[in-house]
Amino acid sequence: MVSVTRIFDLLDLFRNNERAGRGVFGVKRGNRWLEITASEYIRNADQISQTLIKCGLSAGDKVLTILGNMPEWNYFDMGILQAGCVHIPVYHALSEENYRFIINDSDAKLVIVGCQDAWEKIKPVISGARNKPGVYAVFPVEGLQEWSELSRSIESRAEAEELLIRKQIIAAHDLATIIYTSGTTGFPKGVMLSHHNLVSNFITVSHILEDKQVEKALSFLPLCHVYERMLNYVYQYLGITVFYAENFDRIRDNLREVRLEMFCAVPRVLEKSYSAILRKGKNLPLLRKAVFFQAIKIGFGYEIEKSGRLTNRILLRVADFFVFSKWRRAFGNNVRYIVSGGAPLNPRLVRIFWAAGMKVIEGYGLTETSPVIATGTFEPDGVMFGTVGKVLPGVDVRIDPEGEILCRGPNVMLGYYNQPEMTARVIDPEGWFHTGDIGELVNGKYLRITDRKKEIFKTSGGKYVAPQAVETRLKESPFIENVLVVGENRNYTSALIVPCFEYLRSWCGAKGIEYTSNEMMIDLEVVKERFLKEVRMINEGLDHPSQVRRFTLTGREWSVQTGELSFTMKVRRTHLQKIYAAEIAAMYPGAPDIIFHRRKQRKPGGKHRNQ
Repeated sequence: MVSVTRIFDLLDLFRNNERAGRGVFGVKRGNRWLEITASEYIRNADQISQTLIKCGLSAGDKVLTILGNMPEWNYFDMGILQAGCVHIPVYHALSEENYRFIINDSDAKLVIVGCQDAWEKIKPVISGARNKPGVYAVFPVEGLQEWSELSRSIESRAEAEELLIRKQIIAAHDLATIIYTSGTTGFPKGVMLSHHNLVSNFITVSHILEDKQVEKALSFLPLCHVYERMLNYVYQYLGITVFYAENFDRIRDNLREVRLEMFCAVPRVLEKSYSAILRKGKNLPLLRKAVFFQAIKIGFGYEIEKSGRLTNRILLRVADFFVFSKWRRAFGNNVRYIVSGGAPLNPRLVRIFWAAGMKVIEGYGLTETSPVIATGTFEPDGVMFGTVGKVLPGVDVRIDPEGEILCRGPNVMLGYYNQPEMTARVIDPEGWFHTGDIGELVNGKYLRITDRKKEIFKTSGGKYVAPQAVETRLKESPFIENVLVVGENRNYTSALIVPCFEYLRSWCGAKGIEYTSNEMMIDLEVVKERFLKEVRMINEGLDHPSQVRRFTLTGREWSVQTGELSFTMKVRRTHLQKIYAAEIAAMYPGAPDIIFHRRKQRKPGGKHRNQ
């Protein structure tokens, strides 16, 4: 196999061998799925490199892209890196304020956009940018020159020779990319990653799939996020064709259309799919409903090492016939492997996916660690439910006296761009990166994450609460879509709860409950009592300080687009605590029992008001 030491060396795997004519990427254009061959991939990447050189960009210059998941993302990624430039991929749903900060902070020389919306967002930023970068469009955008027009005007011979020279002098430890973190507070931080950082990570991670027969994978998490980007490289390294989903709402349709074998996800995607299955089970006739929930119970108790026993095999066969086979069909009937990361996944959910024949492994890491520190594998001892798997070979992990996970290895970033003081705060003189996460090593090899160090809070009674663990438990309820647990320096724990309105509407329909809006629905006493029952039931499994004593139901759903969730669908705590400050304060008048508040839908230009 070709030696891969720089990211763009992946292209050499496709040159002059049996991979050259195979599909590397799949994309739906119009109503048809198209496959992009390796030769087409290489040709486009080389043309972009040569165009950048002709435009006068030097090694180390920054190119910012605002592109969705599509083959063109990869053309520009490889084209930028081959030319010795630094790729800055940015998410399209950033605020104007964050775009302004990133474009100025990075000193980007060029900006590449994929759609009209992205251009409209950055247009006012570009006019006042310090560097006045040139802006080009991948597809037709009113007011912008298309990149293809620029590329056609390039005489390629001199630039092709220059490209060969540049590729030869690019070193593995050179800066390849700056990834600006979504940031839960303040402005984003620019994480500097070298070729070696990412290559060492994706080659090591590729061993989890090396012996598995996977030909096609689905990609739908943003490629500008390091998690999906690294797996995108894994797929290319192993020769797996990557099919890009049309959008989040079409994931299951796309899985069925192309019969894909694997995908990576964040926990919320798996939680929502489980909730959808549960909704159907709730509406079954009595006898079938009993069988359905018995199958769910079997799934929750699934153990890998016990699944081969005769009684377990019989129970699983029955559950599979009545329930799990239909679940697999909902995913296209071909999905066998799922990688979950970005946030904790409920162990019971992992078990039930395994019971259904879809093997879920969890991974853990940060943008600053390229990203993977630990991951499960599909080997016999590669998974321990409730952990994120084993620490990667070549990566060192230790737990400090306060329980914080420290990491040292080839995956640790070069530092934060333009922020040496902040870099020094997280990477100590011995090279240990302080993750800010709390965890433990189980049996000396499996890593368990318990919470974020900065997110653990202490109540006024001096008791510590790990909010992520409580939130994960609360989201086991099919009635709860999302939740934020609060209580720092307060005398008890409370929660902001976003109902799963799809499930709640189904429940109301079955009960004959009438309503005209989400706000009216969550204000009904019968609905309040149902949530009270759910919270009390979950509280039984929590220690006393972690039990939710009060909660607010909100009629407004949280999303990445509206800013309440990060790109990996984690709650943005500081942001939510600011916009829901009045509701949080209202949950602490001093009464000891659970009470209810509801949050009205925000009206355009209006104010929030607690009712």
